[in-house]
Amino acid sequence: MMKECLQFLIEPAKNLKVRLKESRKRAKTGKKEPLVESQLFIMELARELNRVCQKSNVLTHIWTCEDTWPPALCRAFILEWASVLESKQKPMQTDGWPERLDWKGHLQGMLEQGSEHDMETSKRVILDWSRALKMHVWPGEPVVLMLDDLETQWRRGRMPNLLSAMELIMWAMLTKSVDKVVEVFLDPDTANPDLVISHDEKRMRCGFERKDVPNYHQRFDGWWCAVGVEGFTSGRHYWEVEVGERDWRLGVAKESALRKGYKPLNTQRGYLTLRLERGTELKALTVPFTPLPASLIPRKVGVYLDYEEGQLSFYNVQSRSHIYTYSETFTEKLFPLFGTVEIFKDLVIRSAGTRERCFCPGPCLWG
Repeated sequence: MMKECLQFLIEPAKNLKVRLKESRKRAKTGKKEPLVESQLFIMELARELNRVCQKSNVLTHIWTCEDTWPPALCRAFILEWASVLESKQKPMQTDGWPERLDWKGHLQGMLEQGSEHDMETSKRVILDWSRALKMHVWPGEPVVLMLDDLETQWRRGRMPNLLSAMELIMWAMLTKSVDKVVEVFLDPDTANPDLVISHDEKRMRCGFERKDVPNYHQRFDGWWCAVGVEGFTSGRHYWEVEVGERDWRLGVAKESALRKGYKPLNTQRGYLTLRLERGTELKALTVPFTPLPASLIPRKVGVYLDYEEGQLSFYNVQSRSHIYTYSETFTEKLFPLFGTVEIFKDLVIRSAGTRERCFCPGPCLWG
């Protein structure tokens, strides 16, 4: 009896093992098949959008061949989105996120009507559109959260491919629901005399000697801080900062905020900031301050400002997770704020995103 019970468990396990081996063999064999032009084009489009769209790397799976679409699906996608881009209308003529296409029926119709000439023309339309995109954009927190969810569903095998993620990013950019990744530079005229600012105005740390500099009214002379050169009175902006391990502060300062002395740099005095103290105490400087879990302490921080919505959010760049958000009505110019007391490790303002290597077989189509 026991043997029969064990056999009942063993046989399905053996069958499952055989099926898994066959599945891996088919996948391995399939990867060896050369990609056709439409698939290569989709890969390069994913690479370009991944370069432009900050805070989500979901499209990396497409341009590194982890997610390879069937050629027919690639061709239908190219024809459909070229049509959308040429007409400068939202996908499928909807006011919100487009409904899913019936790809089987739609695919057949488009491929029957589309010639090779139409395909090349469509590729050119998409290529021109992608080249015109700004170097770096932030698609907004709701889009990023949706992209993370789509990636999770795909990893779990609940989605056959990342088509929806590609569409979502293109839709967000087409409808101009994107935000500007700004180049932020430190303003030496506002820096505490104890701070050392790099020549490119992207790095700062505490020096060993206090510099003899003009005591401008906008200069910090107590707290070891500096603000950015450019202030913002509208729009959505995003910048990233590598921080130290012991003590730093980041956020924004209102134009009217007092910069002299050692009074608390909190919301009551015109500052919206995060502060790390003694390497373990992370807090939002509200009144009273808001303690945050040590598990949220980042090494690279993304700062997102939406002036009209009155939102200032902080993100852990490496884990792509939210840390804290301030919400209030902004009525005056806001300057990016930076502070550190570390003497060996620089606080560094980083450019968000870098260009990846190309997969084009020959001269790059994307320039």
